[in-house]
Amino acid sequence: MCEAMRHHWLLLGACGWVLLILMFVSKFISFRAVDDYGERVGGQSWTVPGAKVVKTIPVSSPEKPVPKPSDQVTRADQPSAVPTVADWQSVADKRIELLSTVCKNSSLRNLTHVSISKFVLDRIFVCDKHKILFCQTPKVGNTQWKKVLIVLNGAFSTVEEIPENLVHDHEKNGLPRLSSLTPQEITYRLSTYFKFFIVRDPFERLISAFKDKFVKNPRFEPWYKHDIAPAIIRKYRKSHRDSTLAASGLHFEDFVRYLGDVEGRRRMDRQFGEHIIHWVTYAELCAPCEIHYSVVGHHETLEQDAPHILKAAGIDQLVSYPSIPPGITRYNRTKVEHYFSGISKRDIRRLYARYQGDFHLFGYPSPDFLLN
Repeated sequence: MCEAMRHHWLLLGACGWVLLILMFVSKFISFRAVDDYGERVGGQSWTVPGAKVVKTIPVSSPEKPVPKPSDQVTRADQPSAVPTVADWQSVADKRIELLSTVCKNSSLRNLTHVSISKFVLDRIFVCDKHKILFCQTPKVGNTQWKKVLIVLNGAFSTVEEIPENLVHDHEKNGLPRLSSLTPQEITYRLSTYFKFFIVRDPFERLISAFKDKFVKNPRFEPWYKHDIAPAIIRKYRKSHRDSTLAASGLHFEDFVRYLGDVEGRRRMDRQFGEHIIHWVTYAELCAPCEIHYSVVGHHETLEQDAPHILKAAGIDQLVSYPSIPPGITRYNRTKVEHYFSGISKRDIRRLYARYQGDFHLFGYPSPDFLLN
């Protein structure tokens, strides 16, 4: 009997160790899953609207699983390959052609057409020396393009030499805005200069803006957390107490509800001023239906777009685009699903209604996996 009891206790002890190991593995997997929602993801591809890209798998995986339909994201119709000049020019032409077609769609006019106001002209940086105009669309790698223009203006010889704080100091970085010129000078440059801007999936851009301004805030811009976040919380959080505003911080759900409220946010946006550039639509930023841009680059294909844009602008022998960490530009559906997982379909549909013009103008598929 003693031997039987001894065997029983040994068996329980072994089970305990197994449970402990399983709990550890579960925690590790959970940590990795959260970590994978960050900006850096593996794998690269060069794409245009129509092809399929599967979710990234860990590099250490011994074999590639067959992708399930739910794992595929319709992003482009081009295989993963380094494009030739002719290939890239064909894609660039198709993007401009699509842009022109959508601009003519009267049903989307309210979402795609804006006047060329001072707000738009403030977004466009000028390089007179090489006849280039660049429209700033925050959260799509614009800091690096500003560095390119600063080098072209002659203040620095390479992009690596430029201090980060100088890039965003518009009083000292030597990049004039189009709004600083006379109407005649503006008209001349808009009609004759090489003009470009960069876009990315609209919802992924909003996630990036939320993380950068309300979670990380790496450049210490306190007004986002101390002024803008509390104002959004007071109006859009379903239940809150003033004493908990600062402690809880802005939730992505609050942010989405604010962005999707067409009428209610207008007074707030006037109060927030220029800070809204990080989440207003591409149409509001760059007026792509009123200004005839030469090229529209895509953040998801920036590794390939950047050198071709430099060549198309005639400056590829003068400056290089900074190196891009592998996979950082790739669309991450897992991250998008994670951020929108706790948000109601009603709020997601209202958000999509506001950014629908951007999805159509630049060939991004509607996020049906979130809407339906």
